[in-house]
Amino acid sequence: MGVTLDLSRGASTPLAPAKPNLCGLTRAELAQALVEADVVRPEKAKMRASQLWRWIHHYGVTDFTAMTDVAKEMRASLADAFSLARPEIVERQVSRDGTRKWLIRTAPGIEIETVYIPDVGRSGALCVSSQVGCTLNCTFCHTGTQALVRNLTAAEIVAQVQVARDDLSEWPSPKEDRRLSNIVFMGMGEPLYNLDNVAAAIDIIADGEGIAISRRRITVSTSGVVPELKALGERTQAMLAISLHATNDALRETLVPLNKKYPIAELMAGIRAYPGLANTKRVTFEYVMLKGVNDSPAEAKALVQLLKGIPAKINLIPFNPWPGSPYVCSDWKTIEAFAAILNRGGYASPIRTPRGRDILAACGQLKSESEKLRASARRKLTNS
Repeated sequence: MGVTLDLSRGASTPLAPAKPNLCGLTRAELAQALVEADVVRPEKAKMRASQLWRWIHHYGVTDFTAMTDVAKEMRASLADAFSLARPEIVERQVSRDGTRKWLIRTAPGIEIETVYIPDVGRSGALCVSSQVGCTLNCTFCHTGTQALVRNLTAAEIVAQVQVARDDLSEWPSPKEDRRLSNIVFMGMGEPLYNLDNVAAAIDIIADGEGIAISRRRITVSTSGVVPELKALGERTQAMLAISLHATNDALRETLVPLNKKYPIAELMAGIRAYPGLANTKRVTFEYVMLKGVNDSPAEAKALVQLLKGIPAKINLIPFNPWPGSPYVCSDWKTIEAFAAILNRGGYASPIRTPRGRDILAACGQLKSESEKLRASARRKLTNS
């Protein structure tokens, strides 16, 4: 069937290590943790934190004994006080097209899905989640059918990148020929409802002495939490993506109920004021193509007018079906005609190639619904 499942739990790390984990701390938090654990004197904390930072985020080590330029006595003290363990990988799936999806358990009852998509951006993009579930209930999105459990911590966001790089064998952090070059906050949840943790995670991911993914290669997608747009730009300098999908309030309120709180005019004003917005830092507008709903030539012309004067590109996303969805994807000719109108209006409008549909890893399909997939796979293994 072209899909591989790794259901083994034998190699998984302990679910909830008792010791504090250093992998998701900011530089300042790392230095503070070393002092509070009485491992390092305050005057040496910043230097030692920088030393550990490189081992954790550049080399990706998960064992203090690998830190060869740290004295043995200190390594032992670190191992007694802290952990570098990864979260549990409950399930790993690989699509026919090379897309990879991991179901990661970070704590009891806390499961998140993370997707690596090859050949996106410079070489490959990782779609990370910021919440378990979602509160927005966008009617075309599978994640929206899962109630919000909680925000993810910065450590849980960073752990998704670490898990992906483990699997891609991307340690130490390569400068050239990276397989993972871009990060997109387009997984489960609304990032701007978890901005503190998202911003801290971006600080860790973008740090030049660690994972070192440029902020210009980190994109945060929001459904339009307008009051947080300015803070997002100022705190993260990340690229902005807007989950738009309609050009008028009546339709957008059906597709994206958040529009009732922040209507399109207010959203557009917030976007125009986004820090750093320029032709070299364009906003990406995401527009899912729904047959007979938002895919008419009139809608395309309205979209051109709506975005007039905003440095932007428009990603047209063929709708990815999921069990129980009320929508159907637009016909390919309809999507191409829609794109042609946008192109004539001066906007680049690439049509996103659906990736990972066979493992429910495509845009709008993520959900901890993987429980059903695992149960089905286990039945097949039992009966084989």
